[in-house]
Amino acid sequence: MSLYGTASGGRASNYEYVIARVRSRRASLFDDDDYRKLVRMGTSEIARFMEETEYETEMNALGARYSGSDLVEYALNRNLAKHFDDLLEWSEGALYNYIARYLRKFDAWNVKTVIRGLYAGADLSAIEDDFIRAGEFSEQRVDALRNAGSIEEVVESLDDTIFGASLAEAYEVYEEQQVLVPLENAVDRAFYETLLDGLPSNPERDSATGLYVQFLRAEVDFRNLRNALRLARSGAETDPAEYYIDGGKLFDQQSLTQLTANMDNLVATVRDSTYGDDLDSALSALEDAGSLVEFERALDAALLEYADKLSTRYPLSVCPVLSYILAKEREVDNIRAIARGREAGLSPDEIEQELVIL
Repeated sequence: MSLYGTASGGRASNYEYVIARVRSRRASLFDDDDYRKLVRMGTSEIARFMEETEYETEMNALGARYSGSDLVEYALNRNLAKHFDDLLEWSEGALYNYIARYLRKFDAWNVKTVIRGLYAGADLSAIEDDFIRAGEFSEQRVDALRNAGSIEEVVESLDDTIFGASLAEAYEVYEEQQVLVPLENAVDRAFYETLLDGLPSNPERDSATGLYVQFLRAEVDFRNLRNALRLARSGAETDPAEYYIDGGKLFDQQSLTQLTANMDNLVATVRDSTYGDDLDSALSALEDAGSLVEFERALDAALLEYADKLSTRYPLSVCPVLSYILAKEREVDNIRAIARGREAGLSPDEIEQELVIL
């Protein structure tokens, strides 16, 4: 559905109503005990378990076409879109616009999905079921993406969107190298760098806008940190500036480039930052075990905890809604990882390492 121009015009934000609805939804999410049960089930058992939860409608709708982890994954995507569409239907005024702006992340998801699908030669139905229709793009634009005959056609069709300029530039690199990384990175940067467009650079911290900006800057910081660690560990001769996202507080482009070249200094910088306490145990694990995957899961958990803290501190704001969005995404990602892991024959312990558990 299209997010802008439909629900924001001139109306006051209805925080109390939306937050009450969100708290009810949040209470019904899977908990850590549910995940620990799921990791010990086979894929058919997981599917049956899902049919007895709030995913029943989606599981039944897709059950004739898919089975196993594919069924679980596509049901998760459809359910996620339904819940986030509900958020937009409930919301009015500035609150609607705050949520709509953040949900553009699913436009980014859909663009990357179709690019990956075309690159891999996937059929249209597989691409369609991987979409999460919860962003700004209209149904017509998503359908046009699905029906694109080439990656070049996708890039051209997005010329009038936030992704247009960066994708066009990245496509030239893709043509030379025939790898997707430049295109995917261009999509991510376009999303994150437009998150803060038009918002005050130094809003009052306790205001609705100030809280929103705090959260968005933290998300940009964590994305930059994730990219920096990947580059530092990869040893690849890649210019970190190509992955830098503007808008955070922790790094500027120069400092990120310098720190990427020295893992110890990068970790020390994060320890001394405002996020140091939240990430202390994760940083220790990164230094001791050298597990980048484990650290990235810790980053996801830390961002959710940060949103939860803001929600507790400022309960009548956009923060509880953003916290719910992250928590719902965490549920979907965890269930997807469990289903895929069980299908691949991973042990429960191996799968649990892939989960974000608070």
